[in-house]
Amino acid sequence: MIEFQHVFKSYGRGRNILADINFRIEPGEFIFVSGPSGAGKSTLLKLIGGLEPPSRGSVTVNGHRIDRMPPRARPYLRRAVGVILQDTHLLYDRNAIENILLPLTVVGLESGIALTRARAAAEKVGLSGKETLNPVEMSGGEQQRLAIARAIVNRPAILIADEPTASLDQDSARHIMDVFRDFNRVGVTTLIASHDLRLMATYATRTLHIDEGGRFTDVKGVTA
Repeated sequence: MIEFQHVFKSYGRGRNILADINFRIEPGEFIFVSGPSGAGKSTLLKLIGGLEPPSRGSVTVNGHRIDRMPPRARPYLRRAVGVILQDTHLLYDRNAIENILLPLTVVGLESGIALTRARAAAEKVGLSGKETLNPVEMSGGEQQRLAIARAIVNRPAILIADEPTASLDQDSARHIMDVFRDFNRVGVTTLIASHDLRLMATYATRTLHIDEGGRFTDVKGVTA
């Protein structure tokens, strides 16, 4: 479960990026976050992922109040949340499979099982045969798929993705969306920030829409 109650987010003394945001997401929902560039979609996802705290208000994820959680405790929360940001944060001193293995190494999974799961994740996103490549040898779209494989390999309870199909062609984008939907069908709560109305028209059942200035609308289906 994810719940925002009267959440505000600003940086320093600047204007509120998010202003008085309220919503509740039940386990297993598949939700899009839409809105123009700069409206706060990325910020919203970072709050859910425990990457940043709110300035005011309460954020609850999986029964944990992020606004009350000390910074040292947030990495433990993030083990249950798969995060895909626009900046993929890949490690260029490791090859593709080693990047995918990172979340499993952190939790101490046995190496043979971890490698099997990492290879399955690579196959799921269409990177079979490219496991030994360094990320710098991959296209932008392949790097994005690598980041997605790393996010799903730990089988998170919550999966959040910020514009995950932005650097992909239409066929690849639909393939990745099908991967997200497959995870959602087995109970993974899924939130995707996007401005692609074609994808939302195909996949959205509920959309959280943020306007410029932090105005917020919770609607069923797709919204511009």
